Amino acid sequence: MSNNQQEQCELCHREMEHLTVHHLVPRQNTKRKKQDPGLTANICSACHRQIHALFDNKLLAREFNTLEKLSNEPQMQKFLVWVRKQERGKRISVHR
Repeated sequence: MSNNQQEQCELCHREMEHLTVHHLVPRQNTKRKKQDPGLTANICSACHRQIHALFDNKLLAREFNTLEKLSNEPQMQKFLVWVRKQERGKRISVHR
């Protein structure tokens, strides 16, 4: 039995070996103001890279600061439908 613990990405719901921490309100927006960095989500690197390819930090802070808002955004929805069909170990390229 392997020690590779699988965790589920909170956006695409794929079982992954490694997840990254995504700050729902980018740290850039909270650090300068000495605010609490706020809520985070554990997501796979493909979803994380796609989010930052599509949206700048100001837009993320203002409009897409919850998992629900992110997953309901049309470009992100299209990506999520596609990425769920991809093999787990496959390196995913992101597109703007």
